[in-house]
Formats: sequence, C-alpha cells, structure tokens
Amino acid sequence: MPAVRRDLGDFVDAERQVPELGELLRNPQLDKRAKTAAVDAVASDADPFVLNLLRLLVEKGRGGEVAQVADEFERMAAADAGELSVELTTAYELSDEEARAIVAQIEQRSGRKVEANRTVDPELIGGMVLQVGSRRVDASIRGRIEQLGRDLRTRV
Repeated sequence: MPAVRRDLGDFVDAERQVPELGELLRNPQLDKRAKTAAVDAVASDADPFVLNLLRLLVEKGRGGEVAQVADEFERMAAADAGELSVELTTAYELSDEEARAIVAQIEQRSGRKVEANRTVDPELIGGMVLQVGSRRVDASIRGRIEQLGRDLRTRV
C-alpha cells in the first residue's frame, strides 16, 4: 500500500505542477485514447494498481477527478494504518517543540499516530483550534469570547 499511496500522490503532484495535464484530463472533447496515452506517459513507472486506476478513471470520463480520488484514498489508507490527520490552528507560530508536545498529547489520548497540519490565525488572539475530521475543538480566546456573547444573549 505505501507504493500505491506514493505513486498516486506523485501523479497528483505532477498534475499540479503541469496544469496542462489536468486540463487535458478534464477536456470532454479529447479522445479517451489520447488521455490514456498521457496517463501512460506520466505514470509509466507507477505501481500497476495506480496505472490501472488512472486508466479506469479516464475510461469512465472521470480523469479530471484524480485529485479527489487520491485525497479520499489517502484518507482511507491513513485510517487503515491507524493514522490521524488533524488541523492545528494557533494564534501565533508554534515552535517545533511546542507543536511536538501538542501532537504527543493528541497521540497519547487517541492511541493513533498523528499528522498535524499547522496554520496561524492571529484573530484567535490566543489558544488554539483543533479540527479532526468533522469534529472541532475550539480552545481559543476568540472562541471563548464568542461563547460568552452567546450565553449573555440567551440569558437576557
């Protein structure tokens, strides 16, 4: 499975680096054989599963959706491998040591390996927001102020 994840990701990266490839795959007026030839040229060294998947997407008229398929495959593969992807948003840039400490706490509580994408949003004022799938934990000062405002409005 690691080879499939890598090769599918490599194809998506190639599609992002060469926008013409994505345009070619999305163009409904181009013949499927031309699209398949392009896929074969770009992914000739890919795992056979990846090459066949790309060919199947082209055959079914879904060649322009490779990135979405790859994202979903990556999500499923990560879940199968016990990995957890989180979005960590803080009010200021965390040091690597601070980020590692937060990730270690999440790993300890979840029992899974965590891959954290870090972003900065100064409007949080302080604290952090942690997004895991559809679940969101808002431990920011802005979030607390907004909650206080909602509580006050419901009491008045």
